[in-house]
Amino acid sequence: MAFLLGLPVLVLVLIAIAAFVIHFLPVFVAWRRHVASFWWIFLLNFFFGWTLIGWVIALVWALQGRQKFGYGYVQPYNR
Repeated sequence: MAFLLGLPVLVLVLIAIAAFVIHFLPVFVAWRRHVASFWWIFLLNFFFGWTLIGWVIALVWALQGRQKFGYGYVQPYNR
């Protein structure tokens, strides 16, 4: 812990923010992709994300999860 005392506070805050973003990356991916099992991914990452295997499982699940709805163009019906 003594090595942290020489760093400026701003650097420590930036390191903490980067660690937070990396840790919750599967949750951000699931939220952005509108995955149907978002809350399960969040819970898995929250409780087991600190282990590498829990984080990897959550990330793979977020990337392969079924989306709630899809985007697409529907051509209007013309008679």
